[in-house]
Amino acid sequence: MTARELLKIVVVGHVDHGKSTIIGRLLYDTKSVPEAAIERVKRICKEKGRPFEYAYLLDALEEEQKQGITIDTTQIKFSTPKRDYLIIDAPGHKEFLKNMISGAANAEAALLVIDAAEGVQEQSKRHAYILSLLGIQKVYVIVNKMDMIGFSEEKFKEIKYEISSFLDKLNVYPQKYIPVSAFLGENITRKSDKMPWYKGEPLLEALDLFEKDKELEDKPLRFPIQDVYKFDQRRIIAGRLESGRLKAGDEIKILPEGKVSKVKSIEFWPENNNKNEVMAGMSVGITIEDEFFNKRGEIIVHKDDNTLYVSDTFRANLFWLGKKNLVRNKTYKLKLVTQETECEIISIDKVIDATTLETIENANEVRTNDVAEVTIKTKEKICFDEFKANSSTGRFVLVDGYDVSGGGIVSGLADLKEEVTKLVKEDMEMVVSCFDEYYYLLPEGIIRRYSKHHRTFKVGDAVPIEGETYSYPDSFDIIDLNRKLVAKIRKGCLSDLINLDGYTYSELPIITADGFYVKVNSIEEFCVFKDELTFLNINEIILLTQFANKWYDIIVNKNFKFKNA
Repeated sequence: MTARELLKIVVVGHVDHGKSTIIGRLLYDTKSVPEAAIERVKRICKEKGRPFEYAYLLDALEEEQKQGITIDTTQIKFSTPKRDYLIIDAPGHKEFLKNMISGAANAEAALLVIDAAEGVQEQSKRHAYILSLLGIQKVYVIVNKMDMIGFSEEKFKEIKYEISSFLDKLNVYPQKYIPVSAFLGENITRKSDKMPWYKGEPLLEALDLFEKDKELEDKPLRFPIQDVYKFDQRRIIAGRLESGRLKAGDEIKILPEGKVSKVKSIEFWPENNNKNEVMAGMSVGITIEDEFFNKRGEIIVHKDDNTLYVSDTFRANLFWLGKKNLVRNKTYKLKLVTQETECEIISIDKVIDATTLETIENANEVRTNDVAEVTIKTKEKICFDEFKANSSTGRFVLVDGYDVSGGGIVSGLADLKEEVTKLVKEDMEMVVSCFDEYYYLLPEGIIRRYSKHHRTFKVGDAVPIEGETYSYPDSFDIIDLNRKLVAKIRKGCLSDLINLDGYTYSELPIITADGFYVKVNSIEEFCVFKDELTFLNINEIILLTQFANKWYDIIVNKNFKFKNA
């Protein structure tokens, strides 16, 4: 029997914005709650003189029901025909920030809930920031209590613009914004006839559109060496596969030095443990063809894999639990899988105070229970992934003296100072301006382009499909005329980057790297477009202008905003 797919989703947001009600409504409408529990809630509500409270379906503690707030993370399971869900209801009060972090840390996707009447609150922004710290990329913004504002499309758009402008700064790009009324059940499990202006899916259908992360065994090979044993004439390299698969005959690379060899054998004991292939989660021993000096802390990857970072400097999001404050330029010990090395915090870029939730820029220290964005420099080069790409090799701990005092996740290399927006896959790179904004400057009487996403997006990263002056569908293709490349955007994420020669028209919208809609609506039209593109000299401005006027539409996905500066 095949195990059903399980997706973990954390629900966050300001207190009283309706997180628990949304979850309770999902449980109630999908008949995921025992009848006895429903009767119990009806009895409690009757005793309190209240209408039926969907939130009480998941408030497990008597104390929570008395206070009317969620004080700890609650985990709830329910199912759709597609898969099973584990919903993590995170607390909204600032006193419970640690619980919220611990709950969200295991999630693959998130729902950020905002009250339509109250709008974006400071706590909404703090929780959004925590999501960015944890590297959660799959995000929907749920605008709840739409009944309180008369189901106003205009008010919904105002909230959407305010929160998206803030999330942009955190490199969080929601795949959907969904207006709902959880109490009335509008847009929860069925489309609401009270909001005909909303053309998207109701929440339950939208959940099924979240792409689940690859399982660890399907990710690139990460085999940290734990130790090397001499056994009769064999040197057996032992460790635990953190991700990927490995078999005899595989060509491998041993980092950080980059030594190349081949797997000679997969060792086993006793006899009935013999396996042709090992995979993530297994503790194994292997021999290789070359007699290298191997040591604990090195990481084995497949020969052609260039995705594992090797550097002595990286950016990280850190959770500090030490007895003493974390300070810059002090030596700590860093442990990342089997690697151990000394390190220093060379900058504390941002701190969130766990008590007040205030943000402190360029701080001198991080106090106990605070969370921070830091830059770390290690004594020697180490190997790591970004946490969002591989949690096993993107997670570390810091040791102060003899105590494990902090934990963190790698958010990226520290020396990436981009001046353009790039989409990359291995050795392929596409520079795009389709996510730039266009403003009409009234004093000058001209349109200017503003580029604000100076960063590199890799396969799997969420991309900013909506901006102030543009809006793309959640799935489309981007064509680069210069490099003859095509980027595939699927469900708001960069799915693939391929050569134009290997691209097959999929009937999804196509835009150029500049963001102009390509007027192609059939395979026949695409063939004509591609043929003309093959003979186009993009440096011949007259021919390029004729080509653009024939094939491009500038206003399908774009508009212009008026600005005074």
